[in-house]
Amino acid sequence: MARQQSIGKLGEDKAESYLIGLGYAILERNWRFSKAEIDIIAKDGDILVFVEVKAKTYTYFGAPEESISAHKENLIIDAGNQYMLSVNHMWEIRFDIISVIFDKNNNATITHFKDAFFPGL
Repeated sequence: MARQQSIGKLGEDKAESYLIGLGYAILERNWRFSKAEIDIIAKDGDILVFVEVKAKTYTYFGAPEESISAHKENLIIDAGNQYMLSVNHMWEIRFDIISVIFDKNNNATITHFKDAFFPGL
């Protein structure tokens, strides 16, 4: 379990660095509401972006992003709505997924899925 948690945190760190490199402003990490946690909340210009990060060291059982269920998406959407209310954000939002795959030397391959899922779909 500790190894999974460390891969998850390392994946979030890589994703955060990647987003900063693209010019995103990081607002929150691991923001919680009820049973949901949003890994990264950022601003891409005026767009509020909720990012789910999935990291793995292997893809035998599928890519990291494939492990996000509809239930998990709904939890993230609910938490995103609550965050918007808490900061009075009424503009555009986006739900992204960042997939991080580490090789045996801990080199990361990052794939960014913008608009990965949508509220109400």
